[in-house]
Amino acid sequence: MTARLPAGIEAKGWIRAAQAAGGFAMVLHKGDPDAGTIALVTLENHPEHGHLAQLWERMPRADGSRPWTATKAQDPESKQDFNDYIARRTAADPDLWLLELTIADAQQFIGNFAGEG
Repeated sequence: MTARLPAGIEAKGWIRAAQAAGGFAMVLHKGDPDAGTIALVTLENHPEHGHLAQLWERMPRADGSRPWTATKAQDPESKQDFNDYIARRTAADPDLWLLELTIADAQQFIGNFAGEG
């Protein structure tokens, strides 16, 4: 079994990496500092709809890896649905750390920071 970085330290790393890349990051929900999991909400500017959010989570695969995967995207016609989903997600898992990153090319940034790119 591989040792896991405490969630609080990993969260700080994500925030610093986003800021170093010229983006902005903040904690939307603070989970358990040691055993919590991390989910990322990224905001990217869409020319017609303003900022649109996407939720990223580590999803387990059959080979044991857990790559970051976009699990929910904000619908520009019903932005509140995304916010409601996030509220339910954090209520269901109080140990969850939810970070918001406003960063250019979120998919590439996440892959590079997580060592998947």
